Amino acid sequence: MPGERKRKILFSKIYSFACWKPPFSDDHAQIGQRGFARVVYCNDPDNPEVVQLNYRGNYVSTTKYTAANFIPKSLFEQFRRVANIYFLVVAFVSFSPLAPYSAPSVLAPLIVVIGATMAKEGVEDWRRRKQDIEANNRKVKVYGQDHTFVETKWKNLRVGDLVKVHKDEYFPADLLLLSSIYEDGICYVETMNLDGETNLKLKRSLEATNHLRDEESFQKFTAVIKCEDPNERLYSFVGTLQYEGKQYPLSPQQILLRDSKLKNTDYVYGVVVFTGHDTKVMQNATDPPSKRSKIERKMDKIVYLLFSTLILISSTGSVFFGIETKRDIDGGKIRRWYLQPDDATVFYDPRRAPLAAFLHFLTGLMLYGYLIPISLYISIEIVKVLQSVFINHDRDMYYEDTDKPARARTSNLNEELGQVDTILSDKTGTLTCNSMEFVKCSVAGVAYGRVMTEVERTLAKRKGERTFEVDDSQTDAPGLNGNIVESGKSVKGFNFRDERIMNGQWVNEPHSDVIQKFFRVLAICHTAIPDVNEETGEISYEAESPDEAAFVIAAREVGFQFFGSSQTSISLHELDPVSGQKVNRVYELLHVLEFTSSRKRMSVMVRNPENQLLLLCKGADSVMFERLSKHGQQFEAETRRHINRYAEAGLRTLVIAYRELGEDEYRIWEKEFLKAKTSVTSDREALVASAAEKIERDLILLGATAVEDKLQKGVPECIDKLAQAGIKVWVLTGDKMETAINIGYACSLLRQEMKQIVITLDSPDMEALEKQGDKENIMKVSLESVTKQIREGISQVNSAKESKVTFGLVIDGKSLDFALDKKLEKMFLDLAIDCASVICCRSSPKQKALEICRLQDW
Repeated sequence: MPGERKRKILFSKIYSFACWKPPFSDDHAQIGQRGFARVVYCNDPDNPEVVQLNYRGNYVSTTKYTAANFIPKSLFEQFRRVANIYFLVVAFVSFSPLAPYSAPSVLAPLIVVIGATMAKEGVEDWRRRKQDIEANNRKVKVYGQDHTFVETKWKNLRVGDLVKVHKDEYFPADLLLLSSIYEDGICYVETMNLDGETNLKLKRSLEATNHLRDEESFQKFTAVIKCEDPNERLYSFVGTLQYEGKQYPLSPQQILLRDSKLKNTDYVYGVVVFTGHDTKVMQNATDPPSKRSKIERKMDKIVYLLFSTLILISSTGSVFFGIETKRDIDGGKIRRWYLQPDDATVFYDPRRAPLAAFLHFLTGLMLYGYLIPISLYISIEIVKVLQSVFINHDRDMYYEDTDKPARARTSNLNEELGQVDTILSDKTGTLTCNSMEFVKCSVAGVAYGRVMTEVERTLAKRKGERTFEVDDSQTDAPGLNGNIVESGKSVKGFNFRDERIMNGQWVNEPHSDVIQKFFRVLAICHTAIPDVNEETGEISYEAESPDEAAFVIAAREVGFQFFGSSQTSISLHELDPVSGQKVNRVYELLHVLEFTSSRKRMSVMVRNPENQLLLLCKGADSVMFERLSKHGQQFEAETRRHINRYAEAGLRTLVIAYRELGEDEYRIWEKEFLKAKTSVTSDREALVASAAEKIERDLILLGATAVEDKLQKGVPECIDKLAQAGIKVWVLTGDKMETAINIGYACSLLRQEMKQIVITLDSPDMEALEKQGDKENIMKVSLESVTKQIREGISQVNSAKESKVTFGLVIDGKSLDFALDKKLEKMFLDLAIDCASVICCRSSPKQKALEICRLQDW
């Protein structure tokens, strides 16, 4: 997908978050009441109603111009420049006798400037056109009338067609997933072209269509999809599938969007729902904008100033000229006889002095027109084109890993490259590698894992401490002052060292039963799938996120190997503590309550071989500790202490818990959950979340995990150079404050000589207020506290302006909610802009988006 379209889609996503839009519009909310607007007849091209529906084709165009509108539209773009309008007017006037020079001397440079710029625009648009041609002519397999899948071009696809998409291929349109190579109908999708996320997304087909696995099974397949109209919402979809006399609700989990890519799955089958410009990716795209740099807009202002000066000079001259001309014949006496005023043309006629003065004014505009140099625009256009060529051939900007050089898609913004003032960055995948390694854990109040992290090494250097290796059997609380052994990793995603629980030694620990349950949760509570190497027999895992893969790998390395799954079961190889032998255990998978950014947790319901109903849950400490039962808080104090220590070491933490369910409780809840899940109204997601909330309670704490996401190579050096250049860096992250601060030091975002301004609502007084539950009082006190802290920060900055002291601002998510309020946002942004570095921790996606939009407006 062209980079400009991708950027626009990302900004659309950000802006929709920032404006706090509800996930459904009013029309969307009424779908369940008035019926669905779009009807798709699957695999039924001869149906007469298909012709009447007349849906768009799958041809797409992202170009700015067409052959018909190129000249008028491009000319309009050129004459948006004030100087070009002036030169055009002067060129027309130069054909009159008023001109003090020949017309070609003005017209030729204007034609050169406009022609060269139009040619440049045409070349850049032709490149977009070539990308469109390439995309429209990609091949995909479509189910034909001869009951086989044959290759056709993307642009020939129609709504209702059945397609087969292979691994590492892009989806040609918005598809409904019917089945995949896996029995449970799952597949993995990379949506980087849609939302910039590199993590794979798990998609799962309806159980009713899983049996459609070959060409024969599709011969009698017909179905009807009724769904919402085309819209730009990437993460919502409401519709139903009518198949074999039954109606099945559809959700975003069954939708494969155009320009996303199939990964880690050999092939999938799908039916086309939206095509071409009806697809969600194209609904998000906007027409290529007319890009104008700040310098170009500033030049327009300068031209206005020069033009005003030109008018002033010409007006002054014409006034005096008119006065002198009128006096040439005064009472019949000729003053300037040598000008022959009694026989003058209209340009010097004393009897029509005002008209002569006006014509003199026009002549002055042309004569002094060199105040506005057209050569400047010619030079700038030539320089821009040459700079874009240099950028494309710059060896220092070549990225060897992906074999990609730099590519200037437009030359209009070259001068903006050197005017960056502030960089807004996420942490995961930008400052860090997004490659997680399981390094530590806390189980039953005991800390395990003795490997030193990057952040711990940085903090040790900052405190003047020395890293060393000692006997790792002396303490159960590794940390900066504990016994830390640096060791090379042997398994990707697993960098854990502790002889107390490795190699089956966990059975000798005091709380071996808790350790067993802890690693069972890691091996079961996920959406990963095992991939067995047929030659070596080794098992690897394809997961939705690197965190999830690291958990499953950790469970495997400790002795709880996840080796098989289906829609209804999960199979493990476990160590039996009694016999000391590996045994196979199959857990019946009942329901999966998926992780979302708002829920901050994931749960699965299983029935174990002993016929016990279990809810297994993992999630952020901010939502998990409040869901513990009174008798499930046995290890809470120690676990909190370890989580804080892990956060200081720059690690990502999750709390692990479980609970046993009663049969009656489960049956009552399941009815409510299935009713919510099969709802076809717009509030289905809210109903599902509400049902999940009712069962995810009274949990028993098992422990916490800690994974490390290492910094990208060269990040500290890069941030140092940006700081030396006076460029400010803002990092928006969901990490705890301690984690964010220590990673800030590790990547040079925070430095020793820098003074910290910390704005937080995590204080004993606020915790006491929250326990009282008086929301109005909490809001009032919180607002006052944030206001006071911002004012104190501004005071510190103002008092140090004469010195060379730099400041780093750290603010947590709770405080950010109040800081971005209309009453405080100006004061907060004034403070943030005066700081060299800003870290916003515990930020939600909406807060990140809102802050980006506020800064852009500012």
